[in-house]
Amino acid sequence: MIGDGALENVEAIFAVHVSHEHPTGIIGSRPGPLLAGCGFFRAVISGRKGLAGSPHHSVDPILAASAAVISLQGIVSRESNPLDSQVVSVTSFNGGNNLDMIPETVVIGGTFRAFSNASFYNLLQRIEEVIVEQANVFRCWATVDFFEKESTIYPPTVNDDRMYEHVKKVATDLLGPPNFRVVPPMMGAEDFSFYSQVVPAAFYYIGVRNETLGSTHTGHSPYFMIDEDVLPIGAAVHATIAERYLNEHG
Repeated sequence: MIGDGALENVEAIFAVHVSHEHPTGIIGSRPGPLLAGCGFFRAVISGRKGLAGSPHHSVDPILAASAAVISLQGIVSRESNPLDSQVVSVTSFNGGNNLDMIPETVVIGGTFRAFSNASFYNLLQRIEEVIVEQANVFRCWATVDFFEKESTIYPPTVNDDRMYEHVKKVATDLLGPPNFRVVPPMMGAEDFSFYSQVVPAAFYYIGVRNETLGSTHTGHSPYFMIDEDVLPIGAAVHATIAERYLNEHG
């Protein structure tokens, strides 16, 4: 959409997302970084296939991949500033299903998150270095794909200070100060972040939590349901954010 010019001559952009962490109708946001940058990786570690009973005739990618998984945990715990939140998670490990063979290749994959571009791209660099060098230690070789051509590297979602203050003022004017909360950053990621790099932006949450109705599950859960009492509140807040911005800056 950005490439097709959808944001040309756009001065401001706002987004709302339901949240099961806040009671129905509560608005939450924060200035600056709100959601992390997110990337994914897939590494292929190659060795030489052989019978499990004669491991000395093979080059074992299972061992190399296992060492890589352990070593990846040290990037955040030993190389990153503890006050700069970052995540590296290996979520996939596949060496086949033949219990009597050391495989030719092992494929591992996962995700990484950070709140600044500098930290994010440092993680990307170190993930590749750790996997490739650990493979070399065990006489294997590795390639790492970060899916950059598929645009699956999401930048951090960063709220513009002025846009955040606009959302806060509208929400407090409509709903009262007790119904607006400054929320902590989260390690989730959002493709709205691409817009926030181009146009001054604000992303905010509206609560849908209602334990009586069972509206307690995240929007990514198969048990998700919404407290529909939030709909007129969210519509009014979102429309007023746009209307008031146009009135003040038109």
